[in-house]
Amino acid sequence: MSDSHEAKAAAPVQSHDDHPVDLNNYIRRCVYIFIAIICAVSLMIWISYLPAHYSWALKSALILLVAACNAFVVAGFLMHLISEKKMIYTVLGFTVIFVLGLFWLTWYAMNDFPAGTTMH
Repeated sequence: MSDSHEAKAAAPVQSHDDHPVDLNNYIRRCVYIFIAIICAVSLMIWISYLPAHYSWALKSALILLVAACNAFVVAGFLMHLISEKKMIYTVLGFTVIFVLGLFWLTWYAMNDFPAGTTMH
């Protein structure tokens, strides 16, 4: 009877050093990601103040490119989607396809006004 009691008491106890996630490494990664996000936002602001001989379309395209990279960093690393399974990537892929479809529909209907519409 005392042997079974000793077996229960001898169960391994996990120490704080055996944690599967290294907290210091994770915090360091989050700080690097925060610095990258601040740099991306600063780059977008700098692009918006480029001289007038750069077209508005070029500035907008560059800002959207930097914003897309920023969104990838946030979604991939802070939301841990970079290590997710195939289903998550499939859902994200369909989301991108539908958003691009909505952008195209908006662009396609830009000059589609009803008959008799006057422009001011």
